[in-house]
Amino acid sequence: MLTYILFILGFVILIKGADLLVNGASSLGRKNGLSQTVIGLTVVALGTSLPELIINIFASFEGSTDLAIGNVLGSNLINTLFIIGVTALIYPIKMNGPKYRTDVLFNLFAIVILVLLANDIIFNKDSNVINTLDGIILLLILAGFLFFSFKKGEVETNFEENIVIHTNIKSILLIAAGILGLYFGGKWIVGGVDRIGADFGISQSVIGLTLIAVATSLPELVTSVIAASKKNTDLAIGNAIGSNVFNILLVLGASALIKPINFAPSLNIELGLLLLSALTIMLFIQLNIGGLKRTISRPEGLILVVLYICYIIWKFFFQF
Repeated sequence: MLTYILFILGFVILIKGADLLVNGASSLGRKNGLSQTVIGLTVVALGTSLPELIINIFASFEGSTDLAIGNVLGSNLINTLFIIGVTALIYPIKMNGPKYRTDVLFNLFAIVILVLLANDIIFNKDSNVINTLDGIILLLILAGFLFFSFKKGEVETNFEENIVIHTNIKSILLIAAGILGLYFGGKWIVGGVDRIGADFGISQSVIGLTLIAVATSLPELVTSVIAASKKNTDLAIGNAIGSNVFNILLVLGASALIKPINFAPSLNIELGLLLLSALTIMLFIQLNIGGLKRTISRPEGLILVVLYICYIIWKFFFQF
């Protein structure tokens, strides 16, 4: 019973820990002269994927690589299908082409690279493994993405007004509290996954794809719902797509450095869904650039949400 309590509590302090760390680091950076662009591309961007990163680090050190890959793919699916779908249900998303092009292209590129790195059998290998070299490749691509974004100045500016400047001591205390929250939250969650899997006969991959992914994506969902209610769909879709890029390149890349990740061929279904959704968003942007004012409408948002719900039902009832 205690394991289940700590498992639930772990999500609360993990998400709160990430929030404290981002707030403290952003405040410390601004107070000591770091530019808005640098903070946006590092601290704030990392903050959206911090819960997934911490869970994957603990999972990798404990050898739970099925949980690590499931967490990333599951989080990206909920970002792309459910969060963007819910956002469109609240207020249709206008696909302003140039504004989204870089993130969407990198998201699509990251998915294609992951397909190639994960499916070693394509290259006549004996098994599918995301190894250390693959992890380095993903992290190098992330470095290129950050450098390109920095040079282009493509960084979300909405967060600037939300930064509260604290004294250096208070900022450091917030960072320390955030790190503690991340440590204990991640540890309790990964420990709970082992118990849940044993008690209910559910694989770590399925738990990562569903339960863990949903829980760690709650902050993005809340942010997107609030943004959409204020008709600020740019922020909502920007958070979702940006989080997807960091999840694949940073979270999965760092996980593979710690321990090679076995990739089950059945997970290509999830990769296929991600690839299809990324191509669809890219198509909407191209239509907009071509002169057609394309939006993700409420009916289309409903289709995305229903598709995600159907996926979850299928995963739970047919993929144990």
